[in-house]
Amino acid sequence: MSGDADNGGGIGGAAGDGPRDRAGTTRGTRGAAGAGGGREAAGVGAGGNAGADAGREGGTDVGRDAGEGAGLDAGAAPGGNAGVASGVQAGAETGMDTGTAARLQKLFEGHRLTPTQRRIAHCMVRRAADAPFLSSVELAELAGVSQPSVTRFAVALGFDGYPALRRHLREVAPTDKPDDTGSYNEYQQAVQAEIDNLRHLAAALADPSPVIEAGRLFAASRPLPVLGLRAATAQAAGFSYFARKVHPDVRLLDEGGTMLTDRIDAAVRAGASTLLCFALPRHPREVVDALEYARTAGLTVVTVADSAFAPVAHHTDLLLPAPVGTGLAFDTACAPMLLGRVLLEAMCDALPDAQARLEQFDARAAARGLFVE
Repeated sequence: MSGDADNGGGIGGAAGDGPRDRAGTTRGTRGAAGAGGGREAAGVGAGGNAGADAGREGGTDVGRDAGEGAGLDAGAAPGGNAGVASGVQAGAETGMDTGTAARLQKLFEGHRLTPTQRRIAHCMVRRAADAPFLSSVELAELAGVSQPSVTRFAVALGFDGYPALRRHLREVAPTDKPDDTGSYNEYQQAVQAEIDNLRHLAAALADPSPVIEAGRLFAASRPLPVLGLRAATAQAAGFSYFARKVHPDVRLLDEGGTMLTDRIDAAVRAGASTLLCFALPRHPREVVDALEYARTAGLTVVTVADSAFAPVAHHTDLLLPAPVGTGLAFDTACAPMLLGRVLLEAMCDALPDAQARLEQFDARAAARGLFVE
C-alpha cells in the first residue's frame, strides 16, 4: 500500500512528494524504502523551505540535519521561539495536563530551537501528560524525527541528554502514569486519538474571542475567498458550501497553479478584506506562497491549521489550531472540520440577516422538492 502524496503515513514511497517522515508507524514501516522523507513543517520561510527540501531529498539523519541547518536562520530568527511559546501556551489552554504544559513552556522559553526541535517541542506539548514517560525512540516516532534529533533537542535545552530531560520532567510532574491504552487495536487507538483531539479543541474554545473575531472578519469581507488545496480541499469546500447559504459572496479557491494568484487578485478587486485558509499536512508550498501573496495584496489571513508550528503560521494574521490524527495511513481531520463549523456559527452571529437567508433557502428548497423527507 503506498502513501498518499498529501498525507500518507510513510508506507512506501509516494510518487512526486515522497512519504512523510513518520518513523515507526503501527504498521511497522520504520526503515521502509523512502521512509525518511521530511515533512514540510520542518522549515518556515525562504530558508525553512530550503531546509525542508534538503530534509526530504536526504531522507536520512544527514538529510534532516541539512534541513535543520538551512531552516535555522528563518525558523529560529527573532520571533521563531515566540511561535514555540504561543504553541505551548495553546497546548496549555487545551487541557493536555496544564501543569506539565506550563512547565514545558517555561522550559522552552529563551532557547533558540531549530525547526525540527520546534516540532519535537510541539509533540511534547500535545502529549504533555505522557512526556515524562516517553523514551527517546517513542518521542522520535511521535514527532516524526530521528532519535538523534531528540538527543540534540535535550542538549539544546541545557541537559546532558534526553534521559536527564526525562528525569527532570518526572521530578516536576505528577507521578501517576497515564492510563494504558495498549489493549486497543490500531483502529480503536485512532478513534481515541481523534476523541482526544476534539477534547483539546473544546478546551481551547473556552476562550471564544479568536473565533468571534474570525466570524466578524468573515462577515465583513465581500467577497470571502476560502482557500484549501490537496488534503485541505474537503475542509474548504465544506465550509464554503454552508457559508454560501448565509454569506452573499463566498469564493472557493481549491485549485493551485498560476491561476491562484489571479483569483486572489480578483477577490481583492471585488472588495475582499479577509481570506480564510484551511491548511493541513502535508502543507503544499503553493499554499504558503498564496498566503504570503494575499497579505501583500492587503488581505487579512485567517488560517485553520494542524498546529501553531505549521509552515503557514508566519503568513497568517489569526491562526486557529486544530490537531489532526496521524495513527492511520491517512491523516484524520475531525477537529479541523468541527472548527470550520464553529467558525460558520460565529460568522452567522456576525451577519444580521443570516437567519432570514437560511429561512429563504429552506422555503425555496421545499418548493423545489430539493430534499427527500
